Amino acid sequence: MAKQKKKRKLKKSFKIIIIFLLLALAIGIGTYSYMSLKKDDAKEEKKVEEEKPEEEEYSASMIMVGDCLIHSSVYYDARTTDGGYDFTGMLENVKPLIQEYDLAYYNQETILGGSELGLSTYPQFNSPYEVGDAFIDAGFNLVSLANNHSMDRGTEALDNSIAYWKGQKDVYWAGTYSSFEERDTAKIGEVNGITYAMLSYTTWNNGLSTPAGEEYYVNMYSDELAKADIERVRDKVDVVMVAMHWGTEYNEGAIDEDQTRIAKYLSDLGVDLIIGTHPHVIEPIEYIGDTLVIYSLGNFLSGQINVENITGLMVGLNINKTVKDGQTTIDFSDVTAEFVYTDFNSSYQNFKLYRYNQLNNDIFYGYKDYFDRWVQDLGENADFVKVIGYES
Repeated sequence: MAKQKKKRKLKKSFKIIIIFLLLALAIGIGTYSYMSLKKDDAKEEKKVEEEKPEEEEYSASMIMVGDCLIHSSVYYDARTTDGGYDFTGMLENVKPLIQEYDLAYYNQETILGGSELGLSTYPQFNSPYEVGDAFIDAGFNLVSLANNHSMDRGTEALDNSIAYWKGQKDVYWAGTYSSFEERDTAKIGEVNGITYAMLSYTTWNNGLSTPAGEEYYVNMYSDELAKADIERVRDKVDVVMVAMHWGTEYNEGAIDEDQTRIAKYLSDLGVDLIIGTHPHVIEPIEYIGDTLVIYSLGNFLSGQINVENITGLMVGLNINKTVKDGQTTIDFSDVTAEFVYTDFNSSYQNFKLYRYNQLNNDIFYGYKDYFDRWVQDLGENADFVKVIGYES
């Protein structure tokens, strides 16, 4: 009897041990499953975090100046003893500034047909290749060529000019072409991860039309042509710029109806930046929607003599590109305006450009008194522009 009780007691103890072991096993399995699930959840969360696109930002700096209008007084002053031309000294004061920027734009108003065709001045210009050499040396790498003087010396000068610009490394030029195929090929530049295209048009040709069937030589503006060109590049680049040779000459601080209409039209087509030239004076800056419009930069280097024609505008800015969730946005920041002055003596010699903060009364008497006039030329909508003063 005692043995049977002992057996039952052992059986009971054994059962308790088995139940305990089973419970421990179940808890272990449960804990393991829970920890595995937690680990999987953590992995999944990490994977989601890794898959979440990061915001990418790119930036490039840009400066724009106005017309390079080479009158005979300017190229005579640039003559060298060996019969060539050297314009580099005229640009030496602004060269350090220009070279600070990733992109540097100017309008080559007079055709670079070369000395072999014979140089000429107003009203039908032809300039030496050394003009382009000096501007490239100074740091310019964006050049607009479509303007009312493009046909001054005919297609031979244009052929020479186009050949010259094709031979320049890392210089983006637009506005005159050697074929329809070349004209209609999307030309894309890139700087600091930002792609861009620049189109160039003129609304004037001084009555000097391109030969029939050779309209590719000079981009004469029309809404239809601009629309086709912009649609060709809009989805291929981050930034679309349009260099517009337009407006009314000497219309200082104002814009005309044609400029207003075209600017609105180009903005509606998605153009980011409009760079205006032709009036030879400073005109307003404003935004139309998201489009920054500089109506006229005035002259940069020229042989004109009135104070408003030898004072030009230099506009600097940053181009900002942000990529997030597969979407790219572009905006401009740190827009600055600085004035530049062309100095020469009473004999029309010693041409030299000066930034306004490099001037004194010996170079330009009363320059401080003119400063407010140039600021007013920027217009009432230019409150986003930081004006660089005349203090060094």
